[in-house]
Amino acid sequence: RMSRHAQQLRDHDTNPCVAETDASRKCMDDNNYNKDMCTAYFLKYKSCRKFWHDIMMQRKRNGVKPEMPSAEERRKMLESMG
Repeated sequence: RMSRHAQQLRDHDTNPCVAETDASRKCMDDNNYNKDMCTAYFLKYKSCRKFWHDIMMQRKRNGVKPEMPSAEERRKMLESMG
């Protein structure tokens, strides 16, 4: 059974970067934990975290709840951006 924290990390509504996390982890597994081989995946993950963190902070400032948009809301936001 996964810990509560591990479950939250897997929850697409609270963690917008599950796919990037998984891709980074898979890259590390596939490349014998050679970080140099996975730089692109790490950068994607980092920019994902920064992007959604900025959105979250903006919503917090504006009093919008929940601070992290749901997975469905995020999908619509990304689609509207092109």
